[in-house]
Amino acid sequence: MSKPVPSDQPSSERWALITGATAGIGAAFARRLAADGWHLVLVARDAERLAAQAAELTGRHGVETETVAADLSTDDGCAAVERRLADDPPVELLVNNAGISLNSPFLRSSPQDEARLLRLNVHAVMRLTLVALQSMTERRSGAVINVSSVAGFGAVMPGSTYSASKAWVTNFSESVGQSARPFGVRVMALCPGYTRTEFHQRAGIDMSKTPEWMWLDASTVVDEALRDLGKGRLVSVPSWKYKLAVAGLRHAPRRLLDVVARDTRGRIGRDRG
Repeated sequence: MSKPVPSDQPSSERWALITGATAGIGAAFARRLAADGWHLVLVARDAERLAAQAAELTGRHGVETETVAADLSTDDGCAAVERRLADDPPVELLVNNAGISLNSPFLRSSPQDEARLLRLNVHAVMRLTLVALQSMTERRSGAVINVSSVAGFGAVMPGSTYSASKAWVTNFSESVGQSARPFGVRVMALCPGYTRTEFHQRAGIDMSKTPEWMWLDASTVVDEALRDLGKGRLVSVPSWKYKLAVAGLRHAPRRLLDVVARDTRGRIGRDRG
């Protein structure tokens, strides 16, 4: 397997920091990178779950692991991770995976819930990326993967602010990636479709009616992401079916997208009724 991050460091000395590391895509990144010999800094809210994950990865792969228990929707949580990103040993790969969705449309939401979504999905991504890039560009080595979503390519989830937050992550990553390239540093937005994780369950979103063919495996998503990072891509959309979906969202007439959104809104209303 090719190295996803260009570096002068031996593979046995590389460190990656992963947020939202204990479940879903974050856990899949941790497993894959540990198997490839990366040392890991694992970030999540649950300290006990982090400790168990770190022990398992160290026992299985012989890599070093550090844990940071932090709620990235808070300033203190972000500051704790920023301190590690600015410390030694240097982090060669940052994976901003932590994120949430809300099980309520905007018109029924609360300012507190919406602010928490923005702090985690947007503000934390911006803060951690900035700190990581300051040292990476100085070393002229490193990479950042910001986990976004296919949902960010079009407003086809009526009332959801999740897709708006992910549109920001994708645009931000593309823009910052262009400015980091001359320094030998890569930034990429990873935009998966529906992936089998704890994400929807934690948000209380019923996905039982989603067709089986639409689901992706988290490990496959990570494999494709690292391949695309190695190719220097600014945006990674795993799976041909979601590549087609993104092409449709980007190029379909606005009136057609409005029809899709109205149909989605109608189905949501029927499901809730």
